[in-house]
Amino acid sequence: MSNLPACPKCNSEFTYEDGDMFVCPECAHEWSQKTASAESTEQQRVIKDANGNVLADGDTVTVIKDLKVKGSSLVVKVGTKVKNIRLVDGDHDIDCKIDGVGQMGLKSEFVKKA
Repeated sequence: MSNLPACPKCNSEFTYEDGDMFVCPECAHEWSQKTASAESTEQQRVIKDANGNVLADGDTVTVIKDLKVKGSSLVVKVGTKVKNIRLVDGDHDIDCKIDGVGQMGLKSEFVKKA
C-alpha cells in the first residue's frame, strides 16, 4: 500500500509522483506536494470583482475603467466584454484573451461580472 494521498478532485487512490507534483491518472488532476498538506488547513483564494461578486474560471466580465496596454499604444476601453476568463495567482488575477488586443493579464479590481 502506498503512502501517497488520494486525489483531492476524484478521491482516486492511484496517484503517483512526478517530480514535486502528485498526478491522478484517472482525472488528470495535478497538485504540488506543498499544497497537498496545506489544502486541508488553508482555504482556496477567493477572487472578487470590483462589486464584490466571486469570480470563477470561464466567467464573462466587463472592464470598468480604460486600461492602457503596457508596451503599446492600445487601450482597453470601458465596457469591453471579456469572455472565458482564467483565474491565476500572481500580481494579475485574471488571464484572458481580448479581441483586438490579444492575450492579457487583468486585475480583478478593474472588472465586473457580466
